Amino acid sequence: MFSFRTTPLDQQQDLVLSRGRLAVLCNQSAWNPEKGEYLFETLYRTGKLEKVFYLSDGIFGEKIPSYAPLGMEGCRFLPLDEHELEGIDALIIEYQDTGTRYDSFTLRLFDLFQYIHDNKLEISLYILDRENPCGRQVEGTISGVAHRHGLTLGELANLFYSEIGARFPLHIISYMVRSATQYMMPWSIPPYEDYPGLFTSNFICGMKLFTGTNISYGEGTTRPYECFGAPFLDEIVASNDLQALGDPGVFMRRTTFVPKYGLYAGQTCWGFHLLPRPGVPYHSVAHALRILRFIKERAPLADTSWFGALAVDEKMSEFVEGNLSWEDLKEHIKVEEQKWMRKAKRYMLYDEQLSRVKTLV
Repeated sequence: MFSFRTTPLDQQQDLVLSRGRLAVLCNQSAWNPEKGEYLFETLYRTGKLEKVFYLSDGIFGEKIPSYAPLGMEGCRFLPLDEHELEGIDALIIEYQDTGTRYDSFTLRLFDLFQYIHDNKLEISLYILDRENPCGRQVEGTISGVAHRHGLTLGELANLFYSEIGARFPLHIISYMVRSATQYMMPWSIPPYEDYPGLFTSNFICGMKLFTGTNISYGEGTTRPYECFGAPFLDEIVASNDLQALGDPGVFMRRTTFVPKYGLYAGQTCWGFHLLPRPGVPYHSVAHALRILRFIKERAPLADTSWFGALAVDEKMSEFVEGNLSWEDLKEHIKVEEQKWMRKAKRYMLYDEQLSRVKTLV
């Protein structure tokens, strides 16, 4: 049973919410600006909340083992483990995802649905929907979902629910009726410590591909995904040849940075800072692929051996390795994006439609 609801969670009349044993799956984004408290604090006062689940990075973006200072005695805070769902009547989910298929929560959400379905658990799921911080633009190719999928969390859940043929009760609460989404932008509370804010959404879908290489995407700096570089790119950056790979949607500023942690921690990286041009379409996946091929051809120390496992697309890998033309790759991306948009359209819950950048440089 699936339903899309346009009244807030605290106005739902379902008996399972008022009489059942409740659990919450959330992170730090589950905060109500009007009440000044987190979702689990609000639900704790009902006397029905038994468990609060979180992913590996914790509720507040840090791996803190104990939440006793919050004064919620009798409620267990624990990492998400599907076996812990036993004895729970309703699971309420509030989570800000990143709008990309790399998101760890997206992967766990599908696994969670599959587990509940396969084990025929009698549990109702409520998802407090949120806007996609990457908007409605679609990018890349399909492996389960597109690199930049353009759907809200609730719409993505609707797709997963349908694809596995689930029958457990799933209820999506519209983001349009919630104060947390009416008064704050999707990136107001960073969902992850390396997702710092507004501009991250412009670049994350493409720059995430750099994690399959030995080129830093700026991890350990104040501008992750907006910068890229490596210690061995000094000559390429000094020559400014990479400017030829510019994109109408961005400026590329030569720079250096020293990551505090992660790849090349404490080392000087030569690279570029990407700056969005307001109002100009930008395809981050296409631009990232062109940059990686350029570096691969000119920097002997560049290593793309893990790229294929991350991109999960043979043609993208062939292009980066120099074995496919840009024209052929553009056509492949176009077909894949159109295919995803036709599929995703069936699961959309709001009026705003998906879009794609139709002209790739």
